[in-house]
Amino acid sequence: MSDIDVVLHVMPRIWELLRVRSWDRGRGRGRVTEHQIRLLRQLDHTDPVMVGELAEYLGVTPSTMSLNLKRLEEAGLVTRSRAPEDRRAMNVLLTAEGTVLRDSVPVLDPARVDTLLTSMRPDDRERAMRGLSLLAEAAGRLDADHAHYVKALAGERSDT
Repeated sequence: MSDIDVVLHVMPRIWELLRVRSWDRGRGRGRVTEHQIRLLRQLDHTDPVMVGELAEYLGVTPSTMSLNLKRLEEAGLVTRSRAPEDRRAMNVLLTAEGTVLRDSVPVLDPARVDTLLTSMRPDDRERAMRGLSLLAEAAGRLDADHAHYVKALAGERSDT
């Protein structure tokens, strides 16, 4: 198996096994499901998204999306309103509380990550942490190189 194949196989597997499956909102306000978290991550507090577009992107029917959005609206996490240009279309925005929740929920479940790491032998854990750090640094460099390239194409000056 090539290095590329290893990364393409291992990274999604790690994400799948350690992802957040639900999140406690705290102070007795209940939990949000993994699907609801995924939905919140597609929303913004200033740029509305149409329900149909959101349903299509997440691969569900508009009626299923409406039901999920109704629950999120009742929880105070989103608002829904008719689109001014097309009264048949419904726009969705995050509320301030929805924005805070979206931004505070990690992609990976901290408890599951802790269980994984504490189950490893110290030397394996140290090597794994070093390898992950090196991959993250390389990804950061790749991202910065891409940003400089895009700025150059746009004719912008890049100071870094």
